Amino acid sequence: MKAVQDSFKTTENMQNNISTILENNPLIPVVTIRSIEEIDSIFDQLEAQQVYCIEITLRTSIAWEAIRLSKEKFGDRFKIGVGTITGAEAIEKCVAYKVDFMVSPGLAPGLIKPFEESGIPFLPGVSTPSEIISAMEHGWRYFKFFPANLFGGIAALKTYGAIFPEVSFCPTGGISQHDYQDYLALPTVKAVGGSWLIK
Repeated sequence: MKAVQDSFKTTENMQNNISTILENNPLIPVVTIRSIEEIDSIFDQLEAQQVYCIEITLRTSIAWEAIRLSKEKFGDRFKIGVGTITGAEAIEKCVAYKVDFMVSPGLAPGLIKPFEESGIPFLPGVSTPSEIISAMEHGWRYFKFFPANLFGGIAALKTYGAIFPEVSFCPTGGISQHDYQDYLALPTVKAVGGSWLIK
């Protein structure tokens, strides 16, 4: 019954409207901030390239402080998201920090309800057909394809596009300035994530 109910979700409310984030931001810089002092420089670099979106990963001890300061200083101009979401506690912090979107490298049962109830747009990670099908059972249609370079890249996404034409992806992992446009040219790719935008 749940799968049937979820099938009636509209694009507007699917995954708390993640589609708007992806459609308005085809390039999503994935950034690991290692020093509070580098925050201003990072946002200056993005603004110079007219990129107004960032995914800050939870890979350092200062990540949450960096997210708080980024929201405080740049939240009026940038969509600030959090990456490397692996548990419900991180989702709770995202709600408290009022971030604009959340990204996970994969999907586990314990993330499903917290993601949906957060009210924040979210993008779960998938890499295999089984993971895509499992996520689709919850009425979800937008996924992070990660790590793209290790799971077939463009060739894999072309195949998934034929098998799952109703699904859209944001590939991340190993993508560079040399091939990101090839990814964006795929009909099922709505945005691309990567670190090349920050020197």
